[in-house]
Amino acid sequence: MERRTIGAAALGVGAVGLGCMPMSWAYSGSQRRGDRSLRTVHAALDAGANLLDTADMYGPFTNELLLGRVLKERRADAFVSTKCGLLVGDGHVVANGRPGYVRRACDASLRRLQTDVIDLYQLHRADPEVPVEETWGAMADLVRAGKVRALGLCAVGARSTRRGAPDGGYEGTIRQLERIQQVFPVSAVEAELSVWSQEALVRLLPWCEARGVGFLAAMPLGSGYLTGTLTPGGGFEADDPRARHPRFTAEMMAANQPLVAGLRRVAARHGEDVTPAQVALAWVLSRGPHVIPIPGAKRERWAVENARAAGLALDGADLAEIAALPAPRGSWD
Repeated sequence: MERRTIGAAALGVGAVGLGCMPMSWAYSGSQRRGDRSLRTVHAALDAGANLLDTADMYGPFTNELLLGRVLKERRADAFVSTKCGLLVGDGHVVANGRPGYVRRACDASLRRLQTDVIDLYQLHRADPEVPVEETWGAMADLVRAGKVRALGLCAVGARSTRRGAPDGGYEGTIRQLERIQQVFPVSAVEAELSVWSQEALVRLLPWCEARGVGFLAAMPLGSGYLTGTLTPGGGFEADDPRARHPRFTAEMMAANQPLVAGLRRVAARHGEDVTPAQVALAWVLSRGPHVIPIPGAKRERWAVENARAAGLALDGADLAEIAALPAPRGSWD
């Protein structure tokens, strides 16, 4: 697989990664299987998708424990990205950016992951009660201590402001990035980016490109919609957030079918084995050499299919057709 670089730390990873959250958190709880998830992680590593994206809150904690079982055998094959800064309570999530908590959280993640070092440690959310520079400083101390190789920030704010926002809704995140960059280099930013969610292209992605910061594209398959495998009106399990999502109502899923149809047309030009999901990932990859999509997957076949998208090159006609697709229907809030 093509290799790409994670920002200031110049760490090489496969061009497509693996989002591990669906194995332990959100998205159809009845479909989670520990042994199947382990096979999925191994299949992704075998295919060159070595960036494994997780967080201590996924589960909580169980996602890191799952990956630890793989890393115990294959640490040299993997690039581990995990996150801190969010605590899960009864039905709610709260931020904690206190330096002492950050240090304890890192040590706990290292134990669960069964590793001596985390390749990329990300701040999941800034704590409004703690200056973000203090939290970032504590994370920088972890790099100096040899527990972490590089630092990243998960971008927030686009969903609540995206309608009509000239900056794509990420201006608050950019202000945070400017502040913490003065404390310690930012190696990566993780934010949503897909064919039907392009807000990051306005300001956030150019900010990263200008500063040599890697961009981890979260939800590059539109929470599964762009794969073309979801049936409008098919329904979701009660614990699946898509069951309450305005863009995943039967009406809106049907209204957005022209997007999937366009991806299918492009896929057909590249061969009968090429899928809409691979085209959607190839589009994300085409946004720049510093962009690394991290599609989530719970099954081996999806992880391997996603990894193979790294070998799909879209030409000008493909990109023009995708650019001409209708804007997605339905609120994202």
